[in-house]
Amino acid sequence: MLKGKQSNQLWKQWDAKAQKEGIHKTVYFAHGDEYSGDWKNNKKSGKGTQRRKDGTVYDGDWKDDKRHGFGTLAMRLKSEKFDQYRKLYAGGWKNDKRHGYGTNYYREDQYYEGEWYEDKRSGWGRMYYSDGSIYEGEWFNDKRNGQGMHRLSNDNRYEGSWKDDKKHGSGKFFYLDKGQVYQGTWIDDVPKCGSLEGFDEERASNPPEFPIPVCTLADRESVLQEGVSQVLSEDT
Repeated sequence: MLKGKQSNQLWKQWDAKAQKEGIHKTVYFAHGDEYSGDWKNNKKSGKGTQRRKDGTVYDGDWKDDKRHGFGTLAMRLKSEKFDQYRKLYAGGWKNDKRHGYGTNYYREDQYYEGEWYEDKRSGWGRMYYSDGSIYEGEWFNDKRNGQGMHRLSNDNRYEGSWKDDKKHGSGKFFYLDKGQVYQGTWIDDVPKCGSLEGFDEERASNPPEFPIPVCTLADRESVLQEGVSQVLSEDT
């Protein structure tokens, strides 16, 4: 039988071996996940790869058991021949959330590249949509907010203010196919008050059959400003 002092020393040796510190080989968890990489104080810290039971794989930086730094997240695809993965996100992380600059792939033909804040698109970013349109500008709380440009697949585009994913405030819509531009005020994605003018009509692919009527108002700007003021007062 081991004496007390000898038994205590062995216990310390066994405990030291059980501690996860430094570079470890793959560690398997009871719930089905597995991790290969660096440890510090029994927590994932440094560089490492985590494969989860749901098929997602994260490879990158860790701090105190959380994704923190730079890393990529991918999803394993079902394949009988070999492992295939679809990238979901590549970029910055903080406290287990997308944070900083990164690219998120919603599907093959739709992705966002830009700034993140606590797992939400916030700051400047560019979104590529599956319909071929592109938004480039400001984001807040995972929605288009602030100033931005939305270019459609036919190159017509809107430039101006956004609020909660909708055109809201002052802006311009360029109908390049018709050679016209609308400048005015939007409320909840609807143009409420503004003016339509010709714009580079010589290059338009589908110009209108009839020209825009000439405005004969004595003080057009005052009338427009009055209309804008009324629209904005109704929105408050």
